[in-house]
Amino acid sequence: MVNQASATNAESELRVRYNDITRGVYFIGTTPPKTNTPLDEVEGIADRLVNRIKDLAIDGLIVYDIQDEVSRTKKPRPFPFKSTHDPRYYSSLLNKKTGCPVITYKSVVQSETEAFDEWLNEAWHEYQVRDIVLVGSPSAKNEVSLPLSTAYQALAEHQNNFFTGGIMIAERHAKKGNEHARLIEKYQQGCNFFISQAIYDTQATIDILTRYAIECKQDGIKPQRILLTFSPCGSAKTLEFIEWLGVSVPEATSLRILNATNPLHESIKMCCNSLNQILDAVVEYDLPLGLNIESLTNRKEEIDGSILLYKLLRASMDSHLAKHEFRILQRNTIAAQ
Repeated sequence: MVNQASATNAESELRVRYNDITRGVYFIGTTPPKTNTPLDEVEGIADRLVNRIKDLAIDGLIVYDIQDEVSRTKKPRPFPFKSTHDPRYYSSLLNKKTGCPVITYKSVVQSETEAFDEWLNEAWHEYQVRDIVLVGSPSAKNEVSLPLSTAYQALAEHQNNFFTGGIMIAERHAKKGNEHARLIEKYQQGCNFFISQAIYDTQATIDILTRYAIECKQDGIKPQRILLTFSPCGSAKTLEFIEWLGVSVPEATSLRILNATNPLHESIKMCCNSLNQILDAVVEYDLPLGLNIESLTNRKEEIDGSILLYKLLRASMDSHLAKHEFRILQRNTIAAQ
């Protein structure tokens, strides 16, 4: 783990690490406790998380900004929506307890420009937030006070130098075929990394990564770091929630998980296979990658499964990067002859 707390630094620690494409970056994703959780219990929840990850060599954590998202689909929400404590507060708490950088999500849907600017000032000075991912409206039908593009502009012009990221949705690329263009546009608006939705549709992810890498090369643009998100699934209810969130789960994948003797172990195995397929498919494109492992429920079995999944996927990513570095060395040696 990082020994120095990011709160003591004027700038983001992650900015430097993200520039080294020969190494991966590794995160654990989590959500703030519900707002009806007393603050002393929030401390206890944070301590339990820190204890679970204390032996993992992580680069940081990710704290999500949970929204209801009822406008995105007519299907009923599998788990009832409950508001959470301020993600900035929970990020600051985890940062102090771990000494690791924490990426904080911010939904800008209901924000006004002035309120967003105030949120940014408080995030920087009161909560020592340095790394932010902005999230727009879950549905094009929503009335939006602050468009995502305007929020990026406000962030780029802000007096404090936040390290800014965005989200990558492979499912959106599968439907519209333009997610690569959205990533490039977000980069031009100030995004320096992207975090994917949970991956269960391997081919959809391969498609967007390949198209993005090729478009960047053709346009002379340096590809930005992409964190691939994986989440274990241990029950039919969790799978229903994953699909409700807009994650594409192919029928064969769904059937394999639901009909397995141990659905959680089957989903972990499938996530491992998925990452290996993705890495093999994009190995020639010099894409800087990373991992984000999350549990979408508070079930102990799935939380423990996410820790095991982190260990397995990190081993695969480290092996891939070592092999890729060797390929680069071979390529440079041949070119020098």
